[in-house]
Amino acid sequence: QVQLVESGGGLVQPGGSLRLSCAASGSIFRLNVMGWYRQAPGKERELVATITNGGRTNYADSVKGRFTIAKDDAKNMVDLQMNIVKPEDTAVYYCYLKVYGVGWSYDYWGQGTQVTVSS
Repeated sequence: QVQLVESGGGLVQPGGSLRLSCAASGSIFRLNVMGWYRQAPGKERELVATITNGGRTNYADSVKGRFTIAKDDAKNMVDLQMNIVKPEDTAVYYCYLKVYGVGWSYDYWGQGTQVTVSS
């Protein structure tokens, strides 16, 4: 039922900034986790940042202090503010949603948006 649509990807210079947005549509449960994963060529998909419905955040060590995740519950959107980007941040970024209740959970993924950090 849920669809996730990413936007904001593109080309950015090292040291620059970029803001990714993800809009969720459909049935959004009260208990949920939203966030961003990324996958670079030849590498495994890895967690970038997540945020719970209660506002608790989790970041990969590689992006702490540079990236910030934020959620707008009223609009069912999650953003990733990327600052001081590095060439190694180049990857396809995927929006992520987990909904859950007692004894169950379900994951949803966006189609991905390309971020390229290059001079």
